[in-house]
Amino acid sequence: MRMDQNPFFRKIIVPWYDSDTACYIVIAGMGIIIFFGFSGISAALENPAAHAHIWVPVLLVVTSAGVIVSTLVRLLRRYLHR
Repeated sequence: MRMDQNPFFRKIIVPWYDSDTACYIVIAGMGIIIFFGFSGISAALENPAAHAHIWVPVLLVVTSAGVIVSTLVRLLRRYLHR
């Protein structure tokens, strides 16, 4: 990360895509995608013809959960270093 040019206050400049607001938006969006994935899992379990394709919503839930966990770890590290 770049440092501010003021020699007295070396404040780290956080890019917009790594701000707290952007992280909260990513977490909310991934929560919606996880809900969509769980609804896809339940729909695939109800239809015997779709049992072979249940991996798609499962993959969607797992990857979305991974993004949420990594974003939460980033936010937790940021708050612990303050």
